Amino acid sequence: MNMKDLIEYRGFYGVVHFSSEDGCLYGKIVGVNDLVTFEGQSVSEIEQAFKDAVVNYISLCKEVGKKPLRSVKGSFNVRLDPETHLKALIKAEVEGNSLNKLIKHAVEKEVESISIPD
Repeated sequence: MNMKDLIEYRGFYGVVHFSSEDGCLYGKIVGVNDLVTFEGQSVSEIEQAFKDAVVNYISLCKEVGKKPLRSVKGSFNVRLDPETHLKALIKAEVEGNSLNKLIKHAVEKEVESISIPD
């Protein structure tokens, strides 16, 4: 994913893609517990559709009494095939690190170009 495909509104993030088959832009809100999608034919349409989706989602969550954003605690499970798991464990041990530290470093390196506004 190109980080240029990420849009933000009111603390919500959306990822936008292009469908050559349908000739439209489409996306979904990330970081929520529900599937919230939006689409448009132009950049201005997709931006407005995203904003509308955010506003509608916030309103719906208020109606049903739920928090709109997914809770992010800083811990999650990672599923790897056994061979990759073993290689990661060996690399961590050779470097004198824990497996957790190795995975943390790898994820940090992978996402370092993403900036989240305050």
